[in-house]
Amino acid sequence: MTDSTDWEPPATLDRDALVALSNEVLGRPDIPFTETEHIFRIRALEMDWDVGVMIYEPGDPARIPVGADGRKIGMFVLAGGSGDYRAMEQLTRLIARKFGYRIATMTYPGRLYLPDASRDWPADTIDADGTVRTPIWKQDEFITPDQYDMIVDESLRARYGRRMVARAKPGTLFYDRMAAWPAAFEEAMKTVCRDHLPDGEFSIYVHGHSTGGPFVHLLTQRVANIRGVVGIENSPFGYMFQALVGYEWEGPFNDLLVRTWRDIARYRGAEIRSAEGEQGLMRLPWIIEDVMEDWQKVLSQPQFKAEYPLHYAADHALEAAARAAAARLKMNEAETDALVARYVGYGYELKGPDVKPVPPILLSICKHSRDHTEKAYDEIVMPMFAAMDPAPKVRLTKLGTGSHHYEYPEEGLPEGLVGPITGIWNDAITKGYYLSN
Repeated sequence: MTDSTDWEPPATLDRDALVALSNEVLGRPDIPFTETEHIFRIRALEMDWDVGVMIYEPGDPARIPVGADGRKIGMFVLAGGSGDYRAMEQLTRLIARKFGYRIATMTYPGRLYLPDASRDWPADTIDADGTVRTPIWKQDEFITPDQYDMIVDESLRARYGRRMVARAKPGTLFYDRMAAWPAAFEEAMKTVCRDHLPDGEFSIYVHGHSTGGPFVHLLTQRVANIRGVVGIENSPFGYMFQALVGYEWEGPFNDLLVRTWRDIARYRGAEIRSAEGEQGLMRLPWIIEDVMEDWQKVLSQPQFKAEYPLHYAADHALEAAARAAAARLKMNEAETDALVARYVGYGYELKGPDVKPVPPILLSICKHSRDHTEKAYDEIVMPMFAAMDPAPKVRLTKLGTGSHHYEYPEEGLPEGLVGPITGIWNDAITKGYYLSN
């Protein structure tokens, strides 16, 4: 067990330093590891939910290392956007084979394609007849087209383009699921930690890419053995992300965003402009071709999203969802108020004398990220963390290359920024960064 807490992450890393760190990590000997999928059922708000988690760990469990606190190192990981566990495989497999942690990557409730062992979602997100992909929250339970209206939303066109939305109709199973998924999400995350990274044996370090960030941040205070956050391009608490992007999410809770190629384009344009300057956008036809090709590559992922209300801490939508769930369950006024407080609380840190403080957080942002910019973190995110009571230990590393999709390869970085950033995380975990807050 290490008592030192003097280790500090680098404040900045230029490209040469990132390449050197990547070479160091990728040059480590490989550890044989296994990956095992588990489908488990939970009960939340009187509904059953089937959730998937993939466990990565050394073939020899004795090779799981211990951190500075003397406990085995475990990680809980969430994808962002509209992916399932496969969206994080490059990160999780590299950590498993180079460092030997046990890693649990949970798929958001509803996003795993349960009917097929490949987990590949078939066809496109929007069919020729206008029907769309919808979540599968329970084995053999499907949302039918009569349960939603298709909406073309232009309210955020400058950021998203036209948004294709399946709006669940009140009185349908779809509507009830959309009202209840936040509670199921919390219960599923806690179940994974309890069953696969148990307290007393493991310390857990959490990472949530993009939208996964607010979920792992809220989890830090709800699971006793979570030691802290290891982050790259992960959104902070929902209310912080709302401030970071500078606007509130105004949509209703029962809107399911059905993704299209536009959700790649909205990042690509900003990334090209940052990396190449405005002249880069003069090759717009080429960029569009790349966007369309990349969209085809990710169509086997779910590519729909219900989580915006929590991602943005949209209190009005979270309250409406809680009240809809309470009405279905015929809760009394006190029970309804408690559920509303629970839902709205997901977007913020918990406060009070008997609450676990927010543990240490280690963040990093990429040079060409659209939203996670130096200015936003220097002027908004870091001051908001500092204003917490008590304020957690938070450090930020600014990376000299990369985009929001930090796993994309570059010259000298065959695994993108996955190699160097996992080396920093391992140093933080084993050299005492998380021992003090």
